[in-house]
Amino acid sequence: MAEAINPEYNPTGIEGGVDVNVLPWMAVPGAAGTHLKPLRASTESGMFSVAVKLEAGAGLRAATPLGGMDLLVLSGEVLYEEGGVQSTLEPGTWGYLPANTRIDSMVGKGDAELLVNFYSALAFQGADGSVASVLTSADVRNLAERHGITLVPNTLADCMQDRPDPFTGDGEPLAIASRDASQLVVGATEVTNGGSQLRHPHFVNTREVPWVVNPDLPDIGLKVLRVSAETGIVSLVVRHNGVADPHNHLGASDFLVLSGRIGYRAGPPEGYGPGVWFFEPAGARHDATQRLTDDDLIYMANVYGPLTFDSGRGTPIAAVLSWMEYEALANAAGAGA
Repeated sequence: MAEAINPEYNPTGIEGGVDVNVLPWMAVPGAAGTHLKPLRASTESGMFSVAVKLEAGAGLRAATPLGGMDLLVLSGEVLYEEGGVQSTLEPGTWGYLPANTRIDSMVGKGDAELLVNFYSALAFQGADGSVASVLTSADVRNLAERHGITLVPNTLADCMQDRPDPFTGDGEPLAIASRDASQLVVGATEVTNGGSQLRHPHFVNTREVPWVVNPDLPDIGLKVLRVSAETGIVSLVVRHNGVADPHNHLGASDFLVLSGRIGYRAGPPEGYGPGVWFFEPAGARHDATQRLTDDDLIYMANVYGPLTFDSGRGTPIAAVLSWMEYEALANAAGAGA
């Protein structure tokens, strides 16, 4: 089916990635002091991906992700409260909140920025506990349209659409654009105020998670953050310093480049650098993906289904990488996800 849609998988440029740094911040309806940059909004599942900015003392209050959500704190600190307990989320904190989690509050200690995937709508509750408003993928799509922003396509067929005019408005770079964002997920971990400030099971400091390596891919290191045996979704940090063998994505994936430059199908010769966010639709094929500089290529990724590897177009499948292999790899290294 993938070859029938796009035999050479040589898209026009609409597919793939968006530079988060060139997009503007937009106010979130129902959440004063909260802003977003829209990246993707599914018309089928209701999932949407956004960068989020919380002003000091502002953010989400009495909110519930109806389909769960994952997040990576990019800059600043976030005060998260649930069930009368507070966690301080510092830069490099990654988390997954299950569906129907009641967020009492999630506010910026100062200004803070995050990368967030909402797996369905976000509901805001009123003082009496009833639903006061709902933020959906349709709302995110409408915000993007009003600002002249083209969201990344959701399917292989969407990738074949003509390239739209580029966004011409005034963008605002992420705070991490001015420094080495790899330090979010690698390097020493500072222990402040007598110990960890993560008091909810939803969160992990990515710098504390050890690297694991698949023996078949020795130049690619992984920090496996979460494996879902229910959905097959895997969340991880990738240090991609080798060349990935030819492969197909049977499920979609997304990732944010934190450091280095990635050579990507149909991309420019100089590749894509920090702050570029990608969505790869189910069925996408990579004949080769590799770093283009001597710097570590590091990115935060979600993989929503198995990958199959081969030795070239038309050759038999040589290996399959699914949530089970990721889990076994993490467990064998004593880094169970």
